[in-house]
Amino acid sequence: MSNTDMNMRGKIIFYEEKNFQGRSYECMSDCSDMTSYLNRCNSCRVESGCFMVYDRPNYMGSQYFMRRGEYADHMSMTGMRDCIRSCRMIPMHRGQFRMKIYERENFGGQSHELMDDCDNIMDRYRMNECQSCNVMDGHWLMYEQPQYRGKQMYMRPGEYRSFRDMGMSGMSGMRFMSMRRIMDSSN
Repeated sequence: MSNTDMNMRGKIIFYEEKNFQGRSYECMSDCSDMTSYLNRCNSCRVESGCFMVYDRPNYMGSQYFMRRGEYADHMSMTGMRDCIRSCRMIPMHRGQFRMKIYERENFGGQSHELMDDCDNIMDRYRMNECQSCNVMDGHWLMYEQPQYRGKQMYMRPGEYRSFRDMGMSGMSGMRFMSMRRIMDSSN
């Protein structure tokens, strides 16, 4: 594999115990259910790339973005009460980023097109909430609170008519107030 191929690949290692102890599982792609590899996951190391980790199998439940680095006790950092059950590698996007956000479900209400990060849709667009979107280019992280805080959701290119049905636990309203582009391992 060439250096270019290696740079486009992600690699994450999950450990059953805190501080990178116990059995481990190395992953270089999506994994919909880690329970057959590990009983639990209490720490991980992202050696390259970016990943979304989920507290339920099949990319469901609470999500957390992980970039290159060490997470000796991921639960205290992420707020995930349960262990990691699935993960998705985020491909690095080169080129422009475009997403259209909508105030209501099914692309209703006021809308705005974004090509860069937005730390507060209320301040920038006078939108009280975002309940649907269309991601045309790039990969994005949506946050439930302004300033890129609170629960996160990974959005890849596609139409999202209703955030309510997207499988995140603990978020009945499913509204987002800030969004950020996933540009590389350092953002």
